[in-house]
Amino acid sequence: MSFQRPKVMGILNLTPDSFSDGGLHDAPDAGLIQAMKLIGDGADILDIGGESTRPGAEPVTAHEEIARTAPVIAAVHARWNGPISIDTMKPEVARAAVKAGASIWNDVTALTYAPDAADVAAELGCEVILMHMLGEPRSMQVEPRYDDVVAEVVDYLGRRAEAAMAGGVARDRITLDPGIGFGKTVEHNLALIAHLERIGDLGFPVLLAASRKRMIRNIDPSATDAGDRLGGSIAIALEGARRGAAMVRVHDVRETVQALAVQAAIISAG
Repeated sequence: MSFQRPKVMGILNLTPDSFSDGGLHDAPDAGLIQAMKLIGDGADILDIGGESTRPGAEPVTAHEEIARTAPVIAAVHARWNGPISIDTMKPEVARAAVKAGASIWNDVTALTYAPDAADVAAELGCEVILMHMLGEPRSMQVEPRYDDVVAEVVDYLGRRAEAAMAGGVARDRITLDPGIGFGKTVEHNLALIAHLERIGDLGFPVLLAASRKRMIRNIDPSATDAGDRLGGSIAIALEGARRGAAMVRVHDVRETVQALAVQAAIISAG
């Protein structure tokens, strides 16, 4: 039996306030060092962000985001030929990132933050990751409710993909993300992971991003610190791979690459 493991997207937060690693890599030199470490650990893609989207996060200006991310993107791009993703909702930040060397726009608002977002994505010609989020970061975890979370997320992502294509984004440049932890309870998150194939049925690659997230603490209350959630993060990555995820976004690249390699070897042997 053949098995294609998901690509591993390494997370690089150049922010002072991200939930897991805020403040660790927000100086340009520290950001470049961490980027090269993630690449050395086996990352297929780097996802670089300059604004936290954790629950309750305060927004920052586009100018500040660009100042945080563009120099690091340029420095990484000068040293590595692999794909770099910019994690932003702002078209002007995406434009600056692509100019610096990024080729993917990872947007938690699925190109809804600005009226011209889809037009800018089409103009840039970059790949686009469209994510589902209920509400906005400051309030998304205040009693999120759905009648059927899987059906509603699938419907939303399908509509956003159609809107992106109507704006000129090529179909083969679109990836979908269910938005684990973005306006969802632990039960909502688990349902989406358990039914990830339904998002894949839309005909686009699927990104699963649940590394170190609070849902793991909900299941294991001892994991109060985000750094203590490696086991749960790997479990989710493996289940995502089993259910057809094309990409997993993670903090712990080396450990995830190893786990996926072992899973692929076992599946191939069977």
